[in-house]
Amino acid sequence: MYKKSGKWYLGWVLEVPGANTQGKTLREVKANLKEALTLVLEANEEIWRQELGKGKIISESLALA
Repeated sequence: MYKKSGKWYLGWVLEVPGANTQGKTLREVKANLKEALTLVLEANEEIWRQELGKGKIISESLALA
């Protein structure tokens, strides 16, 4: 989701808390949002790995249309 706010564009993924960003252009905010989402997902995976222990999680990519 994107919104223009003054000189900035805001972007966020409603379904993923913490996946939000801003940019000076819509193109920039889209690139920033991809990076933010990747970082949130990686951090969540690391938290679960620490919580459950290594070797107990099956990890694979999931593509969404």
